[in-house]
Amino acid sequence: MKGNQELIGTLNSLLSDELSAVNQYIVHSEMSANWGYEKLHKHFEKRAIDEMKHAEKLIERILFLEGIPIVSHLHDIKIGSDIPKQFEYDHFAEEGAIKAYNDAILLAGKVKDFATREVLEDILEDEDRHIDEIEEMQDQISHMTLPLFLTTQVG
Repeated sequence: MKGNQELIGTLNSLLSDELSAVNQYIVHSEMSANWGYEKLHKHFEKRAIDEMKHAEKLIERILFLEGIPIVSHLHDIKIGSDIPKQFEYDHFAEEGAIKAYNDAILLAGKVKDFATREVLEDILEDEDRHIDEIEEMQDQISHMTLPLFLTTQVG
């Protein structure tokens, strides 16, 4: 099915966001593992896998719409030098993703591609959950202090 070119371009931009997020989360995951924070390692690793699944859904949809997935473009990746910075950068990325998905959902409705809109709404639900989890951990740090929070993240 030949899709709307503006929407395909938007899907490719979202794909770049997702592929960038995969890289950011996997580096944060490995840094946590290196520091001995096994629970954070698993947390970030799961998030990277979620973002890979989003990228896969976007690639599938772009191909369905007879577009060409562009996987060679990544946005700036911000790697935190410590856990609070990692959460700050991840929060910023998730905020951007939520705005981008909301805008894309509006566009999909405007061009009357409701199946694509549904795919985007499903991904948006995950992004909302991601930012909620980040904010939860940031709240824990502010309530417990960073050293105490980190003791809860070991093996």
